[in-house]
Amino acid sequence: MSEEKVPEEKQSVIEGFKAFLMRGNVIDLAVAVVIGAAFTAVVNSIVKGLINPIVGAFGTKDLEKYRSCLKAPCETNAAGEVVHGIPILWGTVLSAVLTFLITAAVVYFLMVLPMSRYLARKAAREAKAEEEQAAVEAAEIILLREIRDELVAQRGSGSSA
Repeated sequence: MSEEKVPEEKQSVIEGFKAFLMRGNVIDLAVAVVIGAAFTAVVNSIVKGLINPIVGAFGTKDLEKYRSCLKAPCETNAAGEVVHGIPILWGTVLSAVLTFLITAAVVYFLMVLPMSRYLARKAAREAKAEEEQAAVEAAEIILLREIRDELVAQRGSGSSA
């Protein structure tokens, strides 16, 4: 008996997986990941090509060169590896934060905000259409009640004659 149940479970798992893959959300997610990867390259180039030089006007040309030493003195070898001391790489963190903020701003202003406005307008149109439909239905109900009352009144006057 248990041998028959295992293939059914595998079958239902496979069917469930197929149903999961066929949902639109999975396709949307895959597209978002691909676009996000491409967009990350654009944002990184903006940070490295535009933001870093602007910040570099006030100090070093690369944000990643900004660092402090927790345990002084910090010494590096020719390859840039730390030999002595404990460096805090706050420039790298600042660069990552700027990349995140630029990415978040672009996504919000170019994707989320327009979509929110579109959905709000669409919901308002649908609500207006529903209100109009409800008004039409209410008018029809009133008309049907008047017709019913008139028919009842005609039957009542016709049966008494």
